[in-house]
Amino acid sequence: MALNQLVLASNWSLTGGGALTVAASSSDVQVCSTLASAKSLRFVQELHGQGLKNGAGVGGSSRRSSTSVAARTRRRSRRSRRRFSDDGDDDELAPLRISCVSTSEVSTASDSGSDSKLPLKAIPGEYGGTLGAIKDRLDFFWFQGLGEFFTSRMQKYQSTVFRVNMPPGPPGFPDPRVILLLDAKSYPVLFDVNKVLKKDVFTGTYHPSWDYTGGVRVLAYLDPSEERHTKLKTFVFEILKTNGRKFLPEFHKAISESFQVWESNLAKGEKASFTDENLQFAFNFQMRAIVGRDPVAPGPASLGRNGGAYAQKWVAPQIAPVTGLGLPHLLEELTFHSFPLPFSLVKKEYDALYAYLSTYATEVVEIATKLGIDKHDAINNVLFFTCFNSFGGFGILLPQILRAIAQEGSSLQQELVREVRAAVNANGGSVTMKGLESMELVKSVVWESLRINPPVPYQYGIAKSDFVIESHKAAFQVKKGEMLAGFQPFATQDPVIFQDPQTFLPKRFVGPEAEKLLPYVIWSNGPETGEPTVGNKTCPGKDFVVAMSRAFVAELFLRYDEFTLAPPDGDGIAAKIAFSSLKKAQ
Repeated sequence: MALNQLVLASNWSLTGGGALTVAASSSDVQVCSTLASAKSLRFVQELHGQGLKNGAGVGGSSRRSSTSVAARTRRRSRRSRRRFSDDGDDDELAPLRISCVSTSEVSTASDSGSDSKLPLKAIPGEYGGTLGAIKDRLDFFWFQGLGEFFTSRMQKYQSTVFRVNMPPGPPGFPDPRVILLLDAKSYPVLFDVNKVLKKDVFTGTYHPSWDYTGGVRVLAYLDPSEERHTKLKTFVFEILKTNGRKFLPEFHKAISESFQVWESNLAKGEKASFTDENLQFAFNFQMRAIVGRDPVAPGPASLGRNGGAYAQKWVAPQIAPVTGLGLPHLLEELTFHSFPLPFSLVKKEYDALYAYLSTYATEVVEIATKLGIDKHDAINNVLFFTCFNSFGGFGILLPQILRAIAQEGSSLQQELVREVRAAVNANGGSVTMKGLESMELVKSVVWESLRINPPVPYQYGIAKSDFVIESHKAAFQVKKGEMLAGFQPFATQDPVIFQDPQTFLPKRFVGPEAEKLLPYVIWSNGPETGEPTVGNKTCPGKDFVVAMSRAFVAELFLRYDEFTLAPPDGDGIAAKIAFSSLKKAQ
């Protein structure tokens, strides 16, 4: 089995504070944007009660007032702009917030307290021992698929909270038991570090061997209560702050190189693959900005044009237990769905990535040393952050944004052209953070992409104590030590919160009323209106990912009047996409 085939057929993406993105198979991936079917949506609406007419929030009003949410969003946007400022002084960069976030900041849609006025019910569902775990895994990957796996159980139990086994499961992964949360009210408890432990749950009910990260438990697997979590998250904040001015210029340089490749391919009548070039672009941009060294440049530890491919291959066996390839069922069941794959399969790629960072990331290591983090620990965390977290995020999020815009047709593209060019002309003729912040439609398109296809659809946490959790219709007693899990597209497409939840609406987040919905955009292991701190598990690169996604849309429509995509090669999010035309700006 080729490891690059494994990655390309998998739907994967992570963020530093998040959890693993997987899809059952290429034919099932599209459920991330449609949940399941119109029939399933009708059932969910009946289960919750009809969605709100104005889409404002649970019970007909948002948990915060429109004014307070809008003010919070504006303050957060200013802090984000300063953090990644490309046109200010050093002392204008946002200071790090080294403090724990409160429960009220985390739980945006539910208080989940023991004083619930909803009927207290036993959590429905059953595990069924080893045979039950294997049956659930077969349902998840083969017999039902991703959407039906969840909706059929919601229908069976008449509940959005129930017990089930999540992949991978026995024999190689012995305990797949979880309490699954599939609505916007119960889901935020997974962000509440006062209630749930986030230790070693990054990939769910299992974790890969620490050999993949040089024997180091990297930041993604640490709980905020651990001292190393504070050091390492501060380390990531400092990397982002120190290199803030480099991101947009390096992004522009890298995407411009890719534009030239696509234009050249189309001029020759060749395939202009966005998927393949995005692999190179996303890796090179990050390394140039953070490491300060072009990975393609000649040198003793040069990666040439292999950097992106090496990163994919290194990730592949770590996520293999929770992916499906469409290979013969028996083959997958007897191999990576039942047993972990050994690190030796990708040792060569890991060694090359490690050598590159160890040789050239000297300034990054200096930052770590000042924080009391040794070089080996620092290198492995940077490797994970760049090659697994944000690289994976860009690898899945940017194609999603591109497809969504293309499907809306030329009308949306022309609106984006006008907005982008007006903002750029008003801000010195280039893409700046200040200019990006003024692009309301661009911001809405990115947020809507994150809502309808969140790059981190799964979250996990272990109950720290007994507590009560609420769905829209009932309350449930959770016991200490039980594993909680959530599939985010059901929360971010909850019909109680969002009107027309399965439809991509480019202007959903334009205007003050739409801002009330931002607390329910939760792709980053926390609400979009929240801040990453050392006291929570919100992705430290949350604002970085959003800013660069906006920059992608801005750079695209600064250079082109319109684009079209060829029919995808494959199905769902795992499909490879290519440009069929690029109309340059006149």
